[in-house]
Amino acid sequence: MRAILLAAGLSLVLSLVGTPLVIRFFRRRGYGQLIRDDGPTTHHVKRGTPTMGGTAIIGAAVIGYAVSTLAYGPELSPGGILAMAVFTGMGLVGFIDDYIKLRRRRNLGLSKTAKFVGQALVAAVFAYGAERVAETSTVLSWIGTTGFDFGVFFPLFCFLILSGFSNAVNLTDGLDGLAAGTSAFVFGAYTIIAYWIFRNGSAAYDTVGDVLPSTYVGSYAFAAWLHADGVAIAAASAGGAVVGFLWWNAPPARIFMGDTGSLGIGGMLAALAVLTETELLLVIMGGLFVIITLSVIIQVASFRLFGRRVFKMAPLQHHFELSGWQESTIIVRFWIIGGLATAFALGLFYADYLTFRFGGFA
Repeated sequence: MRAILLAAGLSLVLSLVGTPLVIRFFRRRGYGQLIRDDGPTTHHVKRGTPTMGGTAIIGAAVIGYAVSTLAYGPELSPGGILAMAVFTGMGLVGFIDDYIKLRRRRNLGLSKTAKFVGQALVAAVFAYGAERVAETSTVLSWIGTTGFDFGVFFPLFCFLILSGFSNAVNLTDGLDGLAAGTSAFVFGAYTIIAYWIFRNGSAAYDTVGDVLPSTYVGSYAFAAWLHADGVAIAAASAGGAVVGFLWWNAPPARIFMGDTGSLGIGGMLAALAVLTETELLLVIMGGLFVIITLSVIIQVASFRLFGRRVFKMAPLQHHFELSGWQESTIIVRFWIIGGLATAFALGLFYADYLTFRFGGFA
């Protein structure tokens, strides 16, 4: 617990103090946000706001994680290291994308193929490490196992969930503080889940010996429960860094996270879901990200099939902007939706534990 608190607190302070330094650095080099001409006209005033703020988030989180694990351990937790590696790897793909946009002074960075390859490489390394080193199950999980084993297709699944959620957060990052605030809820929830798995997994291990009950569907299905404390520290580090960044990213934003931040955050959330074996629970916990992504899919499908648009503009937040809602109103209301989704998912997780605790194992 001390390592978790230190990781969250140190990452928060580093992000809070370091983000203004990043703002000044990018301002001097003219690394300002490019605004699409076909987007909401109210966004044109944001042109030139420093971007690539995800570098401050990732940097603060990595330092917070490293210091806390060196101070309190576990120094060599495969789960925690894998989570932070995905955070950094996906962030690097986003950084290259952002940098190309800024250098070429256009709103097009990496090609779809190049971004696909970058995300695939990160997913492949993560899949190998998760399965072979962190001993993560290849079975699709809700809160516990569903019984569906990906087997040799586990790397493909990792690519789909990592790329899917990184792009979902990227689509959500259209208003000041929206993606950062929503992801802070989910990082906090995964800190609780991973720590809960570690503490209660230890109790189960002490009860049944070297082999955990294979029939249990719930928290103790986490095969690599010994690494869960490292995963909790990683989640806390990312959460603290995001909250510190949000201080400067709240409307009116002084800096944007860019693809550096959104791809890194989305990939990190997906990695936490795989490492805690709660992949399907992430769909509920990150419900706002899912809804916004679905709005884009529906818009594109409707226009291509029927020549009509369902929304005034996609992603969904821009539809409400064009409907006359104030940006701050949209952000707060979407934060409420994101917070409720996270709380509901945590409730499901705890309910599963109670089923386990009072349903026969205890």
